[in-house]
Amino acid sequence: MFAFSSSRPPVPSDLAAHVRPVAAASSRRLPVAAPWTTLLPDGALQRGTTVTVSAAPGSGGLTLALSLLSGVSTRGHWCGVVGVDDPGVVAMHELGVDLRRVLFVSRPRGAWAEAVADLAEGVDLVVVRPPSRAAHGTARRLMGRARERGLVIVALVEPAAPWPVPADLSIEVLSAQWRTNARLESRRALVRVSGRGSARRASEHVVELPDATGRVLAS
Repeated sequence: MFAFSSSRPPVPSDLAAHVRPVAAASSRRLPVAAPWTTLLPDGALQRGTTVTVSAAPGSGGLTLALSLLSGVSTRGHWCGVVGVDDPGVVAMHELGVDLRRVLFVSRPRGAWAEAVADLAEGVDLVVVRPPSRAAHGTARRLMGRARERGLVIVALVEPAAPWPVPADLSIEVLSAQWRTNARLESRRALVRVSGRGSARRASEHVVELPDATGRVLAS
């Protein structure tokens, strides 16, 4: 489902009611698909938290961020994607995302934060790519909204324009390289997963973003 707007994209009340989360916010986890079931702390995403995906352009950050929708959408939860001009719906399908459960706000321009806040009324997870470095106050307000609504925000950022507030969970693409055999086959990346608190020590993993079949795979 697509939503387009030149300014703030409002979510009609009937649509918000239709996409109301299927599970109560008291269920504190959102499911993820492999390989994130083994790479993320607790093997799931915690409601009310903010996740940052930091990656240089062309290193697989968008693929990584969108792959987090797979387990969430296929289990019946609604998701949103904000600020991605061309999310690549064929690639998303190959990642295992149920596109029937995803709302796209492709060009929110300067109203990207308002788009995320609006979607918080009816979805469980939002992937957002800010057009530039988010202001500190904007990031704090969105993170507060996520805690209030039981929403998971996945902020896709670049190392040169990081998320200005420490996130609950951070996923960094440290390096990436395409493997070829007459054509591009897969992109192998070194990924670091870390979080706040001593229980979430940083760990590094080699991940295909994507592999030859279009999926994300831990090597």
